[in-house]
Amino acid sequence: MSQSLVKIYLHVIFCTKRRDPSLIADVCTELYPYMATVLQGLDCPALLVGGHTDHVHLLCCLSKILDTSKMIEKVKSSTSAWIKRKGNRWRNFYWQSGYGAFSVSPTNVERVKRYISNQKEHHRKETFEDEFRRFLRRYKVDYDERYVWI
Repeated sequence: MSQSLVKIYLHVIFCTKRRDPSLIADVCTELYPYMATVLQGLDCPALLVGGHTDHVHLLCCLSKILDTSKMIEKVKSSTSAWIKRKGNRWRNFYWQSGYGAFSVSPTNVERVKRYISNQKEHHRKETFEDEFRRFLRRYKVDYDERYVWI
């Protein structure tokens, strides 16, 4: 085959350092589109970016030339620098070092979009920690609870 053809959907979840609830609506109205722009520049087009006060969900297509960890590293570093330029209030903003990245079947893309769009309502019933544990169980990811929340 003379061409590399790839279509890998990823649902990525990461949170603020110490799960600080600093992702308020004012900043997210600019942050989420900025994240989508960063992803586009990495050839990882965003289908949807959303989240809640202490974490972000990205649904994107993975580039055929960039691995998952590099993509997330670039998104986090770019957005962290961007948010710190928003003023003194943000000078101590950081993302937590870890993340979760989960494959999404093309048949489930719309369901994941609805899930991401409904984060505010969803987190009235379930904490971020419980949500993330549920993803880890669903995808059968082995993990050590002691290191997930550092």
